[in-house]
Amino acid sequence: MEFSAQKIASYLKGEIVGDEHATVHTFAKIEEGIPGALSFLSNPKYEHYLYESKASIILVNKDFNPQHEVKATLIKVDNAYESLAKLLTLYEQSKPKRTGTSAMAFVAPTAKIGKNVYIGPFAYVGEQAEVGDNTAIYPHANVGDGAKIGKDCILYPHTTIYHDCRVGNRCILHAGSVVGADGFGFAPTPDGYEKIPQIGITILEDDVEIGANTCIDRATMGATIVHKGVKLDNLVQVAHNDEIGSHTVMAAQVGVAGSTKVGEWCMFGGQVGIAGHIHIGDRVVFGAQSGVPSSTKGNQQLIGTPPMEEKPYFKSQAIFRKLPDMYFELHALRKELNALKQELNNKEK
Repeated sequence: MEFSAQKIASYLKGEIVGDEHATVHTFAKIEEGIPGALSFLSNPKYEHYLYESKASIILVNKDFNPQHEVKATLIKVDNAYESLAKLLTLYEQSKPKRTGTSAMAFVAPTAKIGKNVYIGPFAYVGEQAEVGDNTAIYPHANVGDGAKIGKDCILYPHTTIYHDCRVGNRCILHAGSVVGADGFGFAPTPDGYEKIPQIGITILEDDVEIGANTCIDRATMGATIVHKGVKLDNLVQVAHNDEIGSHTVMAAQVGVAGSTKVGEWCMFGGQVGIAGHIHIGDRVVFGAQSGVPSSTKGNQQLIGTPPMEEKPYFKSQAIFRKLPDMYFELHALRKELNALKQELNNKEK
Protein backbone atom coordinates (compact mmCIF):
# COMPACT_ATOMS: atom_id res chain seq x y z
CA MET A 1 0.00 0.00 0.00
CA GLU A 2 1.42 3.39 -1.04
CA PHE A 3 0.86 6.80 0.55
CA SER A 4 1.72 10.12 -1.07
CA ALA A 5 3.31 13.08 0.70
CA GLN A 6 0.10 14.99 0.05
CA LYS A 7 -2.02 12.38 1.83
CA ILE A 8 0.41 12.08 4.74
CA ALA A 9 0.63 15.85 5.21
CA SER A 10 -3.15 16.13 5.09
CA TYR A 11 -3.52 13.39 7.74
CA LEU A 12 -0.87 14.93 10.02
CA LYS A 13 -1.81 18.56 9.23
CA GLY A 14 1.78 19.14 8.19
CA GLU A 15 3.59 21.36 5.67
CA ILE A 16 5.28 19.84 2.61
CA VAL A 17 8.73 21.00 1.54
CA GLY A 18 9.52 19.31 -1.77
CA ASP A 19 7.58 16.99 -4.07
CA GLU A 20 4.00 16.57 -2.88
CA HIS A 21 3.59 13.58 -5.23
CA ALA A 22 6.43 11.56 -3.63
CA THR A 23 5.17 8.19 -2.40
CA VAL A 24 6.24 5.71 0.25
CA HIS A 25 5.29 2.11 0.99
CA THR A 26 7.45 1.30 4.01
CA PHE A 27 9.23 2.81 7.04
CA ALA A 28 12.95 3.08 7.85
CA LYS A 29 15.30 4.72 10.33
CA ILE A 30 16.85 7.86 8.92
CA GLU A 31 20.33 6.27 8.78
CA GLU A 32 18.90 3.30 6.88
CA GLY A 33 16.57 5.15 4.53
CA ILE A 34 15.86 3.65 1.10
CA PRO A 35 13.78 4.87 -1.85
CA GLY A 36 10.09 4.40 -1.12
CA ALA A 37 10.60 4.63 2.68
CA LEU A 38 9.31 7.18 5.16
CA SER A 39 11.64 8.24 7.97
CA PHE A 40 11.77 10.92 10.65
CA LEU A 41 14.18 13.27 12.41
CA SER A 42 13.46 14.35 15.99
CA ASN A 43 16.90 14.16 17.64
CA PRO A 44 19.37 16.84 16.43
CA LYS A 45 22.36 14.48 16.78
CA TYR A 46 21.00 12.48 13.81
CA GLU A 47 20.73 15.54 11.55
CA HIS A 48 23.81 14.63 9.48
CA TYR A 49 21.98 11.51 8.25
CA LEU A 50 19.28 13.74 6.78
CA TYR A 51 21.56 15.00 4.02
CA GLU A 52 22.67 11.49 3.02
CA SER A 53 19.39 9.60 3.50
CA LYS A 54 17.79 7.98 0.47
CA ALA A 55 14.34 7.95 2.10
CA SER A 56 11.63 9.44 -0.08
CA ILE A 57 9.82 11.34 2.70
CA ILE A 58 11.17 12.50 6.07
CA LEU A 59 9.14 13.94 8.94
CA VAL A 60 10.77 16.87 10.76
CA ASN A 61 9.66 19.30 13.45
CA LYS A 62 8.21 22.61 12.27
CA ASP A 63 11.06 24.63 13.80
CA PHE A 64 13.71 22.62 11.92
CA ASN A 65 15.65 24.41 9.17
CA PRO A 66 18.14 22.31 7.19
CA GLN A 67 21.71 23.58 6.89
CA HIS A 68 22.34 21.84 3.56
CA GLU A 69 20.40 20.61 0.56
CA VAL A 70 17.96 17.75 1.27
CA LYS A 71 17.02 15.37 -1.53
CA ALA A 72 14.02 13.88 0.26
CA THR A 73 10.61 15.50 0.54
CA LEU A 74 10.19 16.97 4.04
CA ILE A 75 6.91 17.15 5.93
CA LYS A 76 7.05 19.63 8.81
CA VAL A 77 4.85 18.71 11.77
CA ASP A 78 4.45 19.79 15.39
CA ASN A 79 6.19 16.69 16.73
CA ALA A 80 7.95 14.31 14.32
CA TYR A 81 8.13 11.40 16.76
CA GLU A 82 4.45 11.58 17.71
CA SER A 83 3.49 11.93 14.05
CA LEU A 84 5.47 8.83 13.17
CA ALA A 85 3.61 6.93 15.90
CA LYS A 86 0.30 8.02 14.37
CA LEU A 87 1.37 6.83 10.93
CA LEU A 88 2.63 3.50 12.26
CA THR A 89 -0.72 2.99 13.99
CA LEU A 90 -2.57 3.83 10.77
CA TYR A 91 -0.31 1.45 8.84
CA GLU A 92 -0.90 -1.36 11.34
CA GLN A 93 -4.66 -0.83 11.27
CA SER A 94 -4.70 -0.99 7.48
CA LYS A 95 -3.39 -4.57 7.48
CA PRO A 96 -6.06 -7.22 6.89
CA LYS A 97 -7.09 -8.91 10.13
CA ARG A 98 -7.68 -12.60 10.65
CA THR A 99 -11.04 -13.80 11.86
CA GLY A 100 -12.59 -17.13 12.66
CA THR A 101 -11.77 -20.04 14.94
CA SER A 102 -9.20 -22.62 13.94
CA ALA A 103 -10.39 -26.22 13.89
CA MET A 104 -7.40 -27.00 16.11
CA ALA A 105 -8.44 -24.50 18.83
CA PHE A 106 -10.58 -25.43 21.83
CA VAL A 107 -13.48 -23.19 22.76
CA ALA A 108 -15.71 -24.37 25.61
CA PRO A 109 -19.42 -24.69 24.73
CA THR A 110 -20.35 -22.18 27.46
CA ALA A 111 -17.85 -19.52 26.30
CA LYS A 112 -19.23 -16.35 24.71
CA ILE A 113 -17.32 -15.23 21.62
CA GLY A 114 -17.96 -11.81 20.02
CA LYS A 115 -17.99 -10.79 16.37
CA ASN A 116 -14.93 -10.91 14.10
CA VAL A 117 -12.83 -12.74 16.69
CA TYR A 118 -9.74 -14.72 15.69
CA ILE A 119 -8.80 -17.81 17.70
CA GLY A 120 -5.68 -19.52 16.40
CA PRO A 121 -4.56 -23.16 16.46
CA PHE A 122 -4.11 -24.72 19.89
CA ALA A 123 -5.56 -21.68 21.68
CA TYR A 124 -7.85 -22.44 24.63
CA VAL A 125 -10.95 -20.57 25.78
CA GLY A 126 -12.44 -21.99 28.96
CA GLU A 127 -15.91 -22.50 30.39
CA GLN A 128 -17.97 -19.35 30.93
CA ALA A 129 -15.19 -17.21 29.44
CA GLU A 130 -16.07 -14.13 27.38
CA VAL A 131 -14.17 -12.69 24.42
CA GLY A 132 -15.17 -9.29 22.97
CA ASP A 133 -15.59 -8.24 19.34
CA ASN A 134 -12.52 -7.96 17.06
CA THR A 135 -10.19 -9.59 19.56
CA ALA A 136 -7.37 -11.83 18.30
CA ILE A 137 -6.20 -14.84 20.33
CA TYR A 138 -3.05 -16.26 18.79
CA PRO A 139 -1.88 -19.90 18.86
CA HIS A 140 -1.28 -21.47 22.28
CA ALA A 141 -2.83 -18.55 24.16
CA ASN A 142 -4.97 -19.58 27.13
CA VAL A 143 -8.09 -17.84 28.39
CA GLY A 144 -9.12 -19.49 31.66
CA ASP A 145 -12.56 -20.40 32.92
CA GLY A 146 -14.69 -17.37 33.71
CA ALA A 147 -12.14 -14.89 32.35
CA LYS A 148 -13.42 -11.87 30.43
CA ILE A 149 -11.55 -10.26 27.55
CA GLY A 150 -12.77 -6.96 26.08
CA LYS A 151 -13.03 -5.71 22.50
CA ASP A 152 -10.15 -5.11 20.08
CA CYS A 153 -7.59 -6.93 22.20
CA ILE A 154 -4.55 -8.92 21.03
CA LEU A 155 -3.33 -11.96 22.95
CA TYR A 156 -0.09 -13.09 21.39
CA PRO A 157 1.13 -16.73 21.49
CA HIS A 158 1.52 -18.37 24.90
CA THR A 159 -0.28 -15.57 26.71
CA THR A 160 -2.09 -16.93 29.77
CA ILE A 161 -5.14 -15.33 31.38
CA TYR A 162 -5.98 -17.25 34.54
CA HIS A 163 -9.52 -18.04 35.64
CA ASP A 164 -11.94 -15.20 36.45
CA CYS A 165 -9.49 -12.42 35.54
CA ARG A 166 -10.60 -9.33 33.60
CA VAL A 167 -8.99 -7.65 30.60
CA GLY A 168 -10.45 -4.39 29.25
CA ASN A 169 -10.77 -3.08 25.71
CA ARG A 170 -7.87 -2.48 23.29
CA CYS A 171 -5.35 -4.30 25.47
CA ILE A 172 -2.23 -5.92 24.01
CA LEU A 173 -0.59 -8.85 25.80
CA HIS A 174 2.68 -10.02 24.33
CA ALA A 175 4.01 -13.57 24.14
CA GLY A 176 4.47 -15.40 27.41
CA SER A 177 2.78 -12.80 29.59
CA VAL A 178 0.81 -14.17 32.54
CA VAL A 179 -2.19 -12.45 34.10
CA GLY A 180 -3.57 -13.87 37.34
CA ALA A 181 -0.99 -16.39 38.52
CA ASP A 182 -1.01 -16.93 42.29
CA GLY A 183 0.50 -14.19 44.41
CA PHE A 184 3.59 -15.10 46.43
CA GLY A 185 1.79 -15.88 49.69
CA PHE A 186 3.14 -18.40 52.20
CA ALA A 187 2.76 -18.67 55.97
CA PRO A 188 5.86 -19.88 57.90
CA THR A 189 5.25 -22.93 60.12
CA PRO A 190 7.61 -25.19 62.11
CA ASP A 191 7.45 -27.66 59.23
CA GLY A 192 8.04 -25.17 56.42
CA TYR A 193 5.89 -22.74 54.46
CA GLU A 194 2.16 -23.31 54.08
CA LYS A 195 0.60 -21.90 50.93
CA ILE A 196 -2.01 -19.17 51.41
CA PRO A 197 -4.76 -19.62 48.79
CA GLN A 198 -4.95 -16.64 46.44
CA ILE A 199 -8.67 -16.24 45.89
CA GLY A 200 -8.70 -12.76 44.34
CA ILE A 201 -8.39 -11.79 40.68
CA THR A 202 -6.39 -9.52 38.38
CA ILE A 203 -8.02 -6.65 36.48
CA LEU A 204 -6.49 -4.88 33.48
CA GLU A 205 -8.43 -1.79 32.45
CA ASP A 206 -8.67 -0.38 28.90
CA ASP A 207 -5.63 0.37 26.68
CA VAL A 208 -3.12 -1.56 28.78
CA GLU A 209 -0.10 -3.13 27.07
CA ILE A 210 1.86 -5.93 28.73
CA GLY A 211 5.33 -6.92 27.52
CA ALA A 212 6.63 -10.42 26.83
CA ASN A 213 7.07 -12.66 29.87
CA THR A 214 5.64 -10.05 32.22
CA CYS A 215 3.62 -11.37 35.17
CA ILE A 216 0.79 -9.70 37.06
CA ASP A 217 -0.27 -11.80 40.04
CA ARG A 218 -3.82 -12.27 41.29
CA ALA A 219 -4.77 -10.85 44.67
CA THR A 220 -4.90 -12.82 47.88
CA MET A 221 -8.36 -11.30 48.29
CA GLY A 222 -9.96 -8.60 46.17
CA ALA A 223 -8.08 -7.58 43.03
CA THR A 224 -4.70 -6.61 41.68
CA ILE A 225 -5.55 -3.65 39.43
CA VAL A 226 -3.67 -2.19 36.47
CA HIS A 227 -5.51 0.98 35.51
CA LYS A 228 -6.16 2.33 32.03
CA GLY A 229 -3.33 3.24 29.70
CA VAL A 230 -0.56 1.52 31.68
CA LYS A 231 2.36 0.21 29.60
CA LEU A 232 4.62 -2.49 31.04
CA ASP A 233 7.81 -3.62 29.31
CA ASN A 234 9.14 -7.18 29.11
CA LEU A 235 9.98 -9.14 32.28
CA VAL A 236 8.11 -6.88 34.70
CA GLN A 237 6.71 -8.35 37.94
CA VAL A 238 3.60 -6.86 39.56
CA ALA A 239 2.78 -8.68 42.79
CA HIS A 240 -0.51 -9.52 44.50
CA ASN A 241 -2.88 -6.75 45.56
CA ASP A 242 -0.85 -4.03 43.82
CA GLU A 243 -2.60 -1.11 42.18
CA ILE A 244 -0.86 0.60 39.25
CA GLY A 245 -2.18 4.07 38.45
CA SER A 246 -3.36 5.05 34.97
CA HIS A 247 -0.80 5.87 32.25
CA THR A 248 2.15 4.71 34.33
CA VAL A 249 5.01 3.13 32.35
CA MET A 250 7.61 0.63 33.56
CA ALA A 251 10.75 -0.46 31.70
CA ALA A 252 12.11 -4.00 31.66
CA GLN A 253 12.78 -5.95 34.87
CA VAL A 254 10.91 -3.60 37.20
CA GLY A 255 9.61 -5.42 40.26
CA VAL A 256 6.79 -4.18 42.48
CA ALA A 257 6.27 -6.08 45.74
CA GLY A 258 2.82 -6.85 47.13
CA SER A 259 0.11 -4.46 48.34
CA THR A 260 1.80 -1.37 46.91
CA LYS A 261 -0.08 1.48 45.26
CA VAL A 262 1.60 3.32 42.40
CA GLY A 263 0.19 6.67 41.28
CA GLU A 264 -0.79 7.95 37.85
CA TRP A 265 1.66 8.98 35.09
CA CYS A 266 4.71 7.51 36.85
CA MET A 267 7.81 6.41 34.92
CA PHE A 268 10.11 3.65 36.20
CA GLY A 269 13.44 2.92 34.52
CA GLY A 270 14.81 -0.57 34.05
CA GLN A 271 15.34 -2.80 37.10
CA VAL A 272 13.66 -0.45 39.57
CA GLY A 273 12.66 -2.33 42.71
CA ILE A 274 9.65 -1.21 44.78
CA ALA A 275 9.09 -2.49 48.32
CA GLY A 276 5.71 -3.80 49.44
CA HIS A 277 2.94 -2.05 51.38
CA ILE A 278 3.99 1.46 50.33
CA HIS A 279 2.47 4.27 48.27
CA ILE A 280 4.11 6.03 45.31
CA GLY A 281 2.56 9.41 44.44
CA ASP A 282 1.49 10.63 41.01
CA ARG A 283 4.06 11.62 38.36
CA VAL A 284 7.08 10.12 40.08
CA VAL A 285 10.09 9.26 37.90
CA PHE A 286 12.57 6.66 39.16
CA GLY A 287 15.89 6.29 37.35
CA ALA A 288 17.14 2.83 36.35
CA GLN A 289 18.06 0.43 39.19
CA SER A 290 16.56 2.63 41.89
CA GLY A 291 15.58 0.78 45.05
CA VAL A 292 12.50 2.21 46.76
CA PRO A 293 12.08 1.06 50.40
CA SER A 294 9.39 3.51 51.54
CA SER A 295 6.48 5.68 50.38
CA THR A 296 7.24 8.60 48.06
CA LYS A 297 5.40 11.87 47.46
CA GLY A 298 4.33 12.83 43.94
CA ASN A 299 5.92 15.06 41.30
CA GLN A 300 9.54 14.02 41.86
CA GLN A 301 12.44 12.75 39.76
CA LEU A 302 14.53 10.37 41.85
CA ILE A 303 17.38 7.91 41.43
CA GLY A 304 19.47 5.60 43.58
CA THR A 305 18.97 3.47 46.69
CA PRO A 306 17.34 4.94 48.67
CA PRO A 307 16.20 7.34 45.96
CA MET A 308 17.25 10.97 46.00
CA GLU A 309 16.97 13.89 43.59
CA GLU A 310 19.17 13.67 40.52
CA LYS A 311 21.65 16.51 41.29
CA PRO A 312 22.54 15.32 44.82
CA TYR A 313 22.73 11.74 43.51
CA PHE A 314 25.23 12.51 40.76
CA LYS A 315 27.26 14.73 43.09
CA SER A 316 27.35 11.85 45.58
CA GLN A 317 28.45 9.46 42.83
CA ALA A 318 31.26 11.82 41.86
CA ILE A 319 32.45 11.87 45.48
CA PHE A 320 32.04 8.09 45.78
CA ARG A 321 34.61 7.55 43.02
CA LYS A 322 37.13 9.60 45.01
CA LEU A 323 36.61 7.74 48.30
CA PRO A 324 39.70 5.50 48.00
CA ASP A 325 41.97 8.53 47.48
CA MET A 326 40.15 10.43 50.25
CA TYR A 327 40.63 7.46 52.59
CA PHE A 328 44.42 7.34 52.05
CA GLU A 329 44.61 11.12 52.39
CA LEU A 330 42.65 10.98 55.65
CA HIS A 331 44.91 8.18 56.93
CA ALA A 332 48.00 10.26 56.12
CA LEU A 333 46.53 13.31 57.86
CA ARG A 334 45.79 11.22 60.95
CA LYS A 335 49.39 10.01 61.08
CA GLU A 336 50.61 13.57 60.67
CA LEU A 337 48.26 14.83 63.37
CA ASN A 338 49.32 12.09 65.79
CA ALA A 339 52.98 12.93 65.13
CA LEU A 340 52.33 16.61 65.88
CA LYS A 341 50.50 15.72 69.07
CA GLN A 342 53.41 13.52 70.16
CA GLU A 343 55.88 16.31 69.39
CA LEU A 344 53.87 18.82 71.45
CA ASN A 345 53.64 16.38 74.37
CA ASN A 346 57.40 15.88 74.26
CA LYS A 347 58.01 19.66 74.33
CA GLU A 348 55.68 20.12 77.33
CA LYS A 349 57.64 17.51 79.28
